[in-house]
Amino acid sequence: MEYKDWSASLEHEEYAENRDLVIRHAFEAIDETVEGCYVNLVTPDVFGNPESYLSLMIHDKYGDTVEMKYIDQCGCGGYVLRVYK
Repeated sequence: MEYKDWSASLEHEEYAENRDLVIRHAFEAIDETVEGCYVNLVTPDVFGNPESYLSLMIHDKYGDTVEMKYIDQCGCGGYVLRVYK
């Protein structure tokens, strides 16, 4: 479990080739984050803004137990979606 705010890097190597893997590991990162903290999900640039594919899936799975905020595209090219529990 992560007992502090943290970042999950889901942007390099196999992630850039497999959107389903990004989604699965994003869910795992959210599950590993304790209530009262957030996880920054850093996703590959090849899939575009995670609000277009990941936010809805997170909302469907977690409902009102999480809040999300798109942060920005980072200098390395990936995108950052912050998920608060």
